[in-house]
Amino acid sequence: MQRTWNLILAVVVAATVIAQLVLLVGGGQDVNTTAAAAPVPLATKLLRFFSYFTVQSNLLVLAAAVSLVIRPDRDGPVWRVLRLDALLGIAVTGVVFATLLYDLVQHSGIGTWINAGFHQFSPVWTLVGWLLLGPRPRIDARTIRWAFVWPVAWLAYTMAHGAITGWYPYPFLNADKLGYGQVGITLAIILAAALATAVVFHLLERWLPATRTR
Repeated sequence: MQRTWNLILAVVVAATVIAQLVLLVGGGQDVNTTAAAAPVPLATKLLRFFSYFTVQSNLLVLAAAVSLVIRPDRDGPVWRVLRLDALLGIAVTGVVFATLLYDLVQHSGIGTWINAGFHQFSPVWTLVGWLLLGPRPRIDARTIRWAFVWPVAWLAYTMAHGAITGWYPYPFLNADKLGYGQVGITLAIILAAALATAVVFHLLERWLPATRTR
């Protein structure tokens, strides 16, 4: 069941990423954009695509899912950090999209399916799969500490990239329009919510039954 669940997740996420890349190469729009953007070279499109928290979260989900297809009882300190980053990243992706971005994006055709894959299917399928199938326990204090290296690094890169180029992946991070004070408050709230979510995941692991290992 673990293999089947994660195989479905890996196939859908991989297909979503590939479909979006094909769309970009063909001159189409990135479904993650919330407003019409001026034409830019393909290299810039690809850099921006891989700069989205949504995309990086889905790639982490893909890596974790593939590893669980190969070995359902996967464990190890590095893998634990990867898995928790995937869970936290995709949970934040789903919540932020539903609460802050849903009304800002409108898609048609294949873009509708790509958007659903990134922002709806992947968060729900990943989190439900973790609740039902584990593997667990895998989340401890050390794992939580190391798991925050990636989101903090992403935030630092995003703000530096925005300051240099004027492009921000999400409107609530646009310091040029909102000011660094307001954006800083938003970032603090997001990080605090992510930390609270990690603690909740840890507590749930203590309450939910441990999964069997070979």
